[in-house]
Amino acid sequence: MSLTRSVVLGCGSYLPEKVLTNDDLAKIVDTSDDWIVQRTGIKERHVAAEGEVTSDLAVAAAKAALANANVAADTIDLIVLATSTPDNTFPATAVTVQKELGITTGVAFDLQAVCSGFVFAMTTADAYLRTGLAKRALVIGAETFSRILDWNDRATCVLFGDGAGAVVLEAQEMPGDIHSDRGVLTSHLRSDGRHKEKLYVDGGPSSTQTTGHLRMEGREVFKHAVGMVTDVIRAAFEETGTTADDLDWFVPHQANRRIIDASAKKLGIAPEKCVITVDRHGNTSAASIPLALDAALKDGRIKAGDLVMLEAMGGGFTWGAVLVRW
Repeated sequence: MSLTRSVVLGCGSYLPEKVLTNDDLAKIVDTSDDWIVQRTGIKERHVAAEGEVTSDLAVAAAKAALANANVAADTIDLIVLATSTPDNTFPATAVTVQKELGITTGVAFDLQAVCSGFVFAMTTADAYLRTGLAKRALVIGAETFSRILDWNDRATCVLFGDGAGAVVLEAQEMPGDIHSDRGVLTSHLRSDGRHKEKLYVDGGPSSTQTTGHLRMEGREVFKHAVGMVTDVIRAAFEETGTTADDLDWFVPHQANRRIIDASAKKLGIAPEKCVITVDRHGNTSAASIPLALDAALKDGRIKAGDLVMLEAMGGGFTWGAVLVRW
C-alpha cells in the first residue's frame, strides 16, 4: 500500500556576519575561553546586526532552501516558522517571510516550542502534507536570541547565538516500505509544563509588558535532557523497526556538546555519525537543527537515501524526534 510522505527537496541556512568569540565575551563578563569550551564545547557564535531582525534571517535561509530545492517560491502553500524571538508580538513573523518571498496564497504561521521548535514545525508540516492540506511546505527555524539575553549573566549569555535554517518539504507518494521510502518516517513529540521554571524568559505581553530575559537552571536542564531525548528517539526506533546501527547521521539540537555526547553514548550512536556545529554556532534554539543539516549537506556528509535522526529539547519542557530518509 502506497503512503504519502513528506520528502525533503532542499535545505538552506543563514548566519549573521558578526562573530562573537569566547575571548570577546571574556571582555564583557567574568568568563574565559577555557571555561566555556570545557562546559559547553562552544567556541564562537553569530550575532545579528543592529536592525537585523528574525524575519531577515528567516527570509535569507528560505531563499537558500528554495534555490537548493530548485523550486519557485510561489509553489509553496505552507510556511511554518519556528521561533521564540518573533519580530512582533503579532502578526506572525511567518507572514512577513511570506510577503518578502512574494507568496500571496496558502498558509503561514509561527510555532513556539523554543529549542524543540524545528522538530515540532517539521512534524506539523508533515501532518499538513500527509493529509492533503498542503502540497509543498517551507519549514524554518529562525532566532535572534541575542535580543533576550542578560549580558551580565555569564551562565546564559555565553551559550546562545543567532541564525536561521530552512527545508522545503513536498508531499510525494511512496511505496510504503519503511526501509526504502524517502521523507519523514515517524515523529514523536512531548511536553511537560512542570519544568517551566528551569528554562524560561521572565517577561511577556500579558505578564510584564516587556520582552524579558532568558533564565535557566543549567544543571537541572542538563539532568533532564539526556533522558528525555533518548526516550523519544527510542520510540522512533521502535515504531520503525530501526536501530542506532541503521542511522547514517544523528543531527541533534546544538545546545551543549556534553549533552550531545552523553545522548549518543546512551543510545549507542557512534560518535562519527553525530553532526556537531555547536562549537561554531552556539545554541541557536529552533535554528540549530536546520543549520547543522545544511552544514552536513554542504560538506557532502548527508546524501540522498541516508537515514537521519533529528532530536531536540527546549523550554517548557518540550522535546521530540523526527526520523527522516533523505
